[in-house]
Amino acid sequence: MVTGESVGIVGNVMNHGRLITNLQPESCVEVPCLVNGTGVQSVSVGPIPTQCAAFIHPLIDLQALTVEAALEHDRQKIYQAIMLDPVISGQLTLDQIWQLTDDLIAAEQRWLPEWLQSKEAVGASRA
Repeated sequence: MVTGESVGIVGNVMNHGRLITNLQPESCVEVPCLVNGTGVQSVSVGPIPTQCAAFIHPLIDLQALTVEAALEHDRQKIYQAIMLDPVISGQLTLDQIWQLTDDLIAAEQRWLPEWLQSKEAVGASRA
């Protein structure tokens, strides 16, 4: 962008419902892009194979839940998002996931926002 020279890259950009047509419009997608002095121009690739879209849809929903948790300061949604992660839920029980989440929050507390730093919030109700 600084030199004005055109370069092709694979970039992560907002989908806006037009780049990968069978993924959620509000998702971030990785597509071919042209970068030059006018900025980043993403390339529409149309639909991806149905089996790929079916795999990706739940992951986008999980990410949306994580964003909601942060925007709403909702600790319960953090636990729910982690419980929905297919890699984690395939390896751990719900109780183990809950404990893992508590441990991660405790370990990273100094970098987390105030609403997550409350000692009372650690081990919050599982209801």
